Amino acid sequence: MKKIFITAVLLLVFGMSELAAQSFKVIVNEANATESISKKDLSDIFLKKKTKWNSGSDITPVDQGIRSTTRAAFSLEVHGQSIGSIRSYWQQAAFSGAGTAPLERSSDADVIAFVKSYPDAVGYVSEAADVSGVKVLTIE
Repeated sequence: MKKIFITAVLLLVFGMSELAAQSFKVIVNEANATESISKKDLSDIFLKKKTKWNSGSDITPVDQGIRSTTRAAFSLEVHGQSIGSIRSYWQQAAFSGAGTAPLERSSDADVIAFVKSYPDAVGYVSEAADVSGVKVLTIE
């Protein structure tokens, strides 16, 4: 029984590290002047603590769906928290009237289409996504 427990824990730990190691790209509209972004600023944008680009225009963040492995990796790497923790943050914010969660799109293609259509949008997609027509930011 102890062996089974240890094996299960190891699988969970290595499974989570594999999930966190999955890569993603942060994308913005091609017209956006931004070239790079810190993880802190990125987290603040997706938590709507930072709401303006350096140009002064409003930022429109767009998330992947809650079942997305790309979103899970983004949440762990950028926020240092699980999707569930981030959802709890937004539920509390909505309940208190402090704000609403970013828009969600169900696929890489949908996020890319949204970012192409909105000059002030920012999103993230899987490393394998074709990002033609959008700009990929360097994460500092």
